[in-house]
Amino acid sequence: MSNARSAPTRQRIIDAVLRIIGEDGVAAVTNRRIAKEAGLSLGSVTYHFATQHELLRESLLHFVREETRHFTRLADQCTNDGMDIQAAASLAGQVACGAAYDSAHIAPFELYVQAGRDDRLRNAASEAFDAYDRLAAQILTSLGIPDAERLAATTVAVVMGLQLRRLATGSAAHDLVDALLLLAHAAEVRSATPQPPAPSRR
Repeated sequence: MSNARSAPTRQRIIDAVLRIIGEDGVAAVTNRRIAKEAGLSLGSVTYHFATQHELLRESLLHFVREETRHFTRLADQCTNDGMDIQAAASLAGQVACGAAYDSAHIAPFELYVQAGRDDRLRNAASEAFDAYDRLAAQILTSLGIPDAERLAATTVAVVMGLQLRRLATGSAAHDLVDALLLLAHAAEVRSATPQPPAPSRR
């Protein structure tokens, strides 16, 4: 089967895996359940993905690729429209928290926790966070935030932590906007404050 012909089937399987994980957790992922959810034969699932590890890895990376594509448009918009920090933070809040969370958005958090239990998934999780960090650095740089590279991982952690909080409590997007503005303000203050010289090494 050619890659072009098999791609739609693989995508149906991945979409099914994300829905199952979001609804019932990683433990609920079985080939039989995937086949039923995707409307495919059991043999089709095992043909495209030999192991559950491969299924989970590809599902996580697919979600991250889609999210990265989505937020890259945000980064481009910040650059092209000449947004200030307030406007960019507000837009980020709308994009990150504007849509209702469904099972496919819950699934990545389940997969990140699973990566803590299964070291075979850790490379995929690291790849995912690296992609988010690069994108955060791009957005922060376009806004003229000092130390964008250094702040990228912290920004990602804040966004994901508040997304998880919203998932669990239903909190509003303004929490995320306030947190991003606080980070940006702290970076500006630090940049404007003379830093003590590094201790000499002898």
